[in-house]
Amino acid sequence: MKPWSPAAAPRSSCPHRRLRCLLTRQLPHGLSLGPSAPRAWASANFVGARHLFRCTFAAGEAEALRAALDARLGGAEWRLPGHFVADTAVRLAADDRALQIEILTIED
Repeated sequence: MKPWSPAAAPRSSCPHRRLRCLLTRQLPHGLSLGPSAPRAWASANFVGARHLFRCTFAAGEAEALRAALDARLGGAEWRLPGHFVADTAVRLAADDRALQIEILTIED
């Protein structure tokens, strides 16, 4: 197991950039990807990162968009060398005009 520290910067092998590209392909028409950031994550047995993405939309029912995107991402096949996607979650942002996407990746 590789050492981990909450103060450490994301590793050079962090799949955030590739994940952002793959996520852009999964977004339905009308949604656009905004700012994003990876955050180091670890449990007793695993090391990885939480990838947070903000996604905005111009029109549409917020809850319907959230549910559709959550279902789409849950069934997506992610190809990330040295990592795998352990979990995805889509939530409404506080302003109700954006979605917050969180993807948890674990190092192989």
